[in-house]
Amino acid sequence: MTPTASARERPRGATPPSVLLTGGVSLLLIALLALPVLTHPGFRAWQTVCVALTVQALPFLLLGTLVSGAVNAFVPAHVFSRLLPRNPALAVPVAGAAGVVLPGCECASVPVAGSLIRRGVTPAAAFAFLLSAPAVNPVVLVSTAVAFPGQPQMVAARLVASLATAAAMGWLWLKWGRAEWLRMPARHTGHRAGHSRLEEFRTGFQHDFLHAGGFLVVGAMAAATFNVLVPRSVLELFAGSPWLSVLFLAALAVVLAVCSEADAFVAASLTGFSPTARLAFMVVGPMVDLKLIALQAGTFGRAFAVRFSAATAVVAVVCTCLTGWWLL
Repeated sequence: MTPTASARERPRGATPPSVLLTGGVSLLLIALLALPVLTHPGFRAWQTVCVALTVQALPFLLLGTLVSGAVNAFVPAHVFSRLLPRNPALAVPVAGAAGVVLPGCECASVPVAGSLIRRGVTPAAAFAFLLSAPAVNPVVLVSTAVAFPGQPQMVAARLVASLATAAAMGWLWLKWGRAEWLRMPARHTGHRAGHSRLEEFRTGFQHDFLHAGGFLVVGAMAAATFNVLVPRSVLELFAGSPWLSVLFLAALAVVLAVCSEADAFVAASLTGFSPTARLAFMVVGPMVDLKLIALQAGTFGRAFAVRFSAATAVVAVVCTCLTGWWLL
């Protein structure tokens, strides 16, 4: 693949302008939150909620992107294909379970899945890993336990519903997926011969942290706005109905696009909703949101992204409702 002119001119290891822009906007927004001159009670309440969510989630975002960068730089790509069963139907749940021990944020899971497909892993297994890695990795599970203290059933429910969704989507692709929907990925991930692994780790971590950090700040601001401005009557309209509350928070997760290392804190702040509805927010968000749909379209093609995202949202809601009925 021939690099573009901008890619040829950029020095190796230089941070892309889009990442710098995202990081700069995030820092600017954080600075605005600290302005003491804005003393209106409504703004102070919004500011308190926003800063609390950001500060609580930031350590987990940092740890998650550190681990993701280390896996991308130091774990050879062939390890994944060698560990998976040759039978595609069996490879799907194994790849989904691998997300528990081989974590990655949403932004990293899409190119990693593309790399796996290029190296011969069946697409169904790669898609199961794509969905499970950001949803059930250790950092996410620990952050969920911290966000919901004394509620281990919420952590278990998130694990079960997310794994069930990832496996179901992998099997659905095996059954009904079509090759013409999938544009084979050309983006490189993992270590490249002749390059420093430490430098790849640094640039990968920097990219993921600044990129995901921007979405974290925007998500915290949106959640704070939601908590402060939305009238109680509107909340009661959705929160009072078991089905509407689940669908409402599932749709909210798609729009807010909060990083999976931080979404548990946002879900915990939505106290007016049922545990199953908040579970839907945490299950749907890491698998289907606006930034993921854009990443999937850019990596695998628009035809794939539209179909896969829509089907994943439906399957995730169904798995959430069944898991919530069972565990919550």
